[in-house]
Order: sequence, then C-alpha cells, then structure tokens
Amino acid sequence: MYSTHEGYNDSIHGYYLEDLKIGMSASHAKTVTETDVVMFAGLTGDNNPVHCNEVFAAKTQFGSRIAHGMFCAGLISCVAGTRLPGPGCIYVDQHLRFKAPVRIGDTVTAVCTVQEINQERRRVIMNTICTVQDKVVVEGSATFLVSRRNP
Repeated sequence: MYSTHEGYNDSIHGYYLEDLKIGMSASHAKTVTETDVVMFAGLTGDNNPVHCNEVFAAKTQFGSRIAHGMFCAGLISCVAGTRLPGPGCIYVDQHLRFKAPVRIGDTVTAVCTVQEINQERRRVIMNTICTVQDKVVVEGSATFLVSRRNP
C-alpha cells in the first residue's frame, strides 16, 4: 500500500500519533454487489429478509432489498485500518446513526476525519460518515488507539 499523505510511514504501519493532525481525512469507496450482501449475511449470520429476500423486502418501507447497515460500518473500518490512522491502529469505540438505506448497486464512500487527538491516552477521535452520491447514509464518530513513534 502506498500513500501520498504526509507523515505516512510504510505499508507495515500507518500514521503514528505524532503524525496526525486535526482535519486529516481519508476515504474508501465500494459499490455494493449482490455477492457482498449474500457473503455478509453468511459471515455474520444476519439473514434478515430485508437483506436477503426480495419478495419480503418489496413489502417493506424500503420497497426492495437493502444492504446491512454494518456493511457500511465495515467500510469505515477499512478506512481506519488501511489508510487513516492506518495499519496498527486499534478500533476502540464506534457510534453510528443510520440515516438512509443502501441498495445493491449503490456506491458507498466512507470518510474518516480526525476531530480530536488525546496524546496522553493515545486516542484519536474521528468523525465517520458514509455517503451514496451526496446523501448521508451513515454518520457517527469512532475512537482509535494509535501507537507513538517512540513508546
């Protein structure tokens, strides 16, 4: 993995605590496929028919199947674990609000933005948001434990 972000160390370790600045941001986009929904249901055991049964889902307020909300949360995890803070960070906490459904074929963009850095506790709080086009589908905040360059 390569990054053009200033302060990025290498493919083995992402940003160190000292490298992070408030306002830094990174993203990841993924188009949701039928296979993604089926595999997510299989991995998690969440076979809710709103995700897995078109006939059932057609009768719901959504009118068709929707992707699992936690699938989007997984995209946030992708940003954090591979881009910012990057490899080596530890997910500590996540608060989410699901604002709108995500459908098969939608391209979801997850963005994480550094909001607060607690040097003493080695915690980074990030604003987390997922969008489909310009519509917010998930929003929240997450806390990560990030290592120091020199412990």
